[in-house]
Amino acid sequence: MAHRRFTDRDGNRWDVRQRSRTEWELEPADGTPGAARLVTPPGHETDPFELSVEELQRLLDAGRPRRGPGPSPFLD
Repeated sequence: MAHRRFTDRDGNRWDVRQRSRTEWELEPADGTPGAARLVTPPGHETDPFELSVEELQRLLDAGRPRRGPGPSPFLD
């Protein structure tokens, strides 16, 4: 799986990790505030290294925060 780091327009650094063919995760890096975001990669590209910084910025803007697992249905 590919892993790429980029700097957004505010100077924050993000790691791009492929979770699957249909979902990438953008994780804050180097002290960047905020939560990780899940994004849908563009249909024309499957490798984050092939995208420009501007395209990655658009994905970041459209991303949704990653949520942790919900409560366990097995707990009483």
